[in-house]
Amino acid sequence: MEKNLELTLHEKVLTKLFNQNDKLILFDIGACEGLSSVRYLSLFPSSQIYVFEPVPSNYKIVLKNKETYNLKNMHTFELGLSSKIGEATFYVSSGKPENKDIPSDNSTSFGNKSSSLYKPGKTKEIHPWLQFNESITIKTETLENFCTTKKISLIDFIHMDVQGAELMVLEGSNDMISNIKSVWLEVEEIELYEKQALRKDIENFFLKNNFICILNKVNHIAGDQFWVRKTYFESLDSDTKSYLNIVSHKTELKSKISSAFGKTKDSIKNVFKG
Repeated sequence: MEKNLELTLHEKVLTKLFNQNDKLILFDIGACEGLSSVRYLSLFPSSQIYVFEPVPSNYKIVLKNKETYNLKNMHTFELGLSSKIGEATFYVSSGKPENKDIPSDNSTSFGNKSSSLYKPGKTKEIHPWLQFNESITIKTETLENFCTTKKISLIDFIHMDVQGAELMVLEGSNDMISNIKSVWLEVEEIELYEKQALRKDIENFFLKNNFICILNKVNHIAGDQFWVRKTYFESLDSDTKSYLNIVSHKTELKSKISSAFGKTKDSIKNVFKG
């Protein structure tokens, strides 16, 4: 288990939303190598985490990390969560940037983090070194059916990194969405993957289901958002709500500045290309 973690912003927010000795139910959807799960169990050691990763080579590393850190409360599944139960084509990513050999996040690869249920689109323009040389067939499950099968009635936190398939996973929650307290996920402003749902689609889903956004780090291309069920947010003490509101306003401002700067930079590039 990792010690003396330097927390990311969304991890700091998590420790405000929940007590570190709470017995939480956590989901890591699109876990890649399972390193985020290791971190979450460092923060919340009494919790249970359900880990989903459909790429066989990544899943082997998930199992290795589970064994390395002796995480008996880490429950692993070689599955992709989606809007339907069955099988689906999965586009597997690979590659590495030039002059870079070791990822800074302790993972084993640069290129194994961008696989998706959707065909790659503009992601190859943003990251020219990324390759998609392989597609595989994976088993898919819905969040609602999984929770019914495992008798899970409440999810405290979902970490979702599914490369454009966020809305598919959320739609697969069906009635279970009412029993989810918080979700951290990446959203896109442009189609990094063909025909994927974009930021406005994700936001409409959460707003319709009574969530509020407490972190928004999306620029003109993509970024992270943290959503919390409105009733749960309102149940927090006033100091916690005050802290979260301040963080929310700061990240929203940074997001707008970053988006404006990025759009201007892209416009200048296009002028010179022309």
